[in-house]
Amino acid sequence: MALAVMPFLRLVRAGFVMAREGVFGLVNLPDLPAGPRFALAMARLLERRAVRAKSADLRLSDALNKLGPSYVKLGQFLATRADVVGKDAARELSALQDRLPPFDDAAARAAVAEQLGRPVEEVFVDFGPAVAAASIAQVHRALVRDKDGSERDVAVKILRPGVARRFQRDLESYYLVARLAERFHPPSRRLRPVAVVDTLAQSVAMEMDFRLEAAALSEMSENIADDPGFRVPQVDWLRTAKGVLTMEWVDGRKMSDVDGLAEDGHDLEALGAAVIQSFLRHTLRDGFFHADMHQGNLFVEADGTLVAVDFGITGRLNTRERRFLAEILFGFITRNYRRVAEVHFEAGYVPAHQDVDMFAQAIRAIGEPIHGHDASEISMARLLTQLFEVTELFEMRTQTQLIMLQKTMVVVEGVARSLNPNLDMWKTSEPVVASWIKDNLGPVGKLRDAGDALSALARIANDLPFFADRIGRMSEELEKMTMTGLRFDDATAEAIGKAEARHGRSGRIALWAIALSAGAIAVHLIF
Repeated sequence: MALAVMPFLRLVRAGFVMAREGVFGLVNLPDLPAGPRFALAMARLLERRAVRAKSADLRLSDALNKLGPSYVKLGQFLATRADVVGKDAARELSALQDRLPPFDDAAARAAVAEQLGRPVEEVFVDFGPAVAAASIAQVHRALVRDKDGSERDVAVKILRPGVARRFQRDLESYYLVARLAERFHPPSRRLRPVAVVDTLAQSVAMEMDFRLEAAALSEMSENIADDPGFRVPQVDWLRTAKGVLTMEWVDGRKMSDVDGLAEDGHDLEALGAAVIQSFLRHTLRDGFFHADMHQGNLFVEADGTLVAVDFGITGRLNTRERRFLAEILFGFITRNYRRVAEVHFEAGYVPAHQDVDMFAQAIRAIGEPIHGHDASEISMARLLTQLFEVTELFEMRTQTQLIMLQKTMVVVEGVARSLNPNLDMWKTSEPVVASWIKDNLGPVGKLRDAGDALSALARIANDLPFFADRIGRMSEELEKMTMTGLRFDDATAEAIGKAEARHGRSGRIALWAIALSAGAIAVHLIF
């Protein structure tokens, strides 16, 4: 119980900061019981007057940034879980800006030296001040000299000192809230709040290991080697460690600077289409996509090439999920709502006991309004959101990988429309989706699947002698057990003897049960 005191006190402090920044003033639940409604009213008494003029996203952003990196990441993570926090809160959290003051240059140099095992001056010819800072890391521009004597600019991403320890401490508070919610608020158990915190903990742990981000950059680079107009920075592996990532410096204009892109002479409509098509290509063809493709993580080089950075968050879809996604999107494009409904049932997203025709009718209610309207009024992201809302009526289970995809699609579409407000999402998407359908579900795809099946059968045939040998040995062992009983090695027998001497009759029974289970496992392993 004492161990929960500090997490509880940290939660009290977090509540105070949120109250001061006016976050509780954003809560609008008319059906809230009297007790919680009174608590919210008391919390609003702590609200600073200055915050009342701020928008909802600014209140959240200011409060979470004051609470520190782990709360910023919590907010960004919950923005992907509209099923947990609600649509309105998810929309406000999605606008959260991940910007914090940089830590001092001396600390940055010390961190680099510790991670790379050499002083900064030995690793870099020049090491400049921070050019960007966020909740987990900050970026410095530096100069390196290669073995051939040539020099090049690099970006050095450095983990904030102490951020891992602070995340671990704050996670204790999150787990406390999650466990209390599951214990005292039964309706919340369906959303599995403890599992949500588990997912956050795993995501942050991976994001704070820059070797994994470097691997993601490397994998993406291989996937897009032949793609026109899109690339990622090259990783400098010799100057990369768990807390330091060194990569190619990108000379380009941020996609958030739309006016600047226009002044540079770039075709904004073509850039908007490239953003959408690149994302769909990565998702459908590769099953591996950048899951944080906002304007700040996209640069445009002088020749119009898109360069994506910050691969701390990525998403994956397996082959089966990609096929379902492609068929769903293509079904909406071709107005084949029955097929869209069937795909949901085939994927297991909707329980089999539901009526496929009724579900197809609900799908039509979503799809028909997009046809016959101006392209600027049609949003694929909004369609996906409505689709997930409708499927809730048909007991669709939460699909974490699809929620990540939905969130990223909303961001990507927002980026594309900032460049071209009249972007026709469906016309832009159709070449990529139709090409994937043709290559993977057409005659060529079926032949490839047949070839894969034959290869799998051939591998099984090659392994048959091993299976036969294992079956033979298992048969011999079973026959020996029948004749002589179950035997243990000397160490196991000695351990059982000592345990018998220490325990009573009930203890002996339990130990023999364990021993028999171990024997059964051994037989299984032989097979």
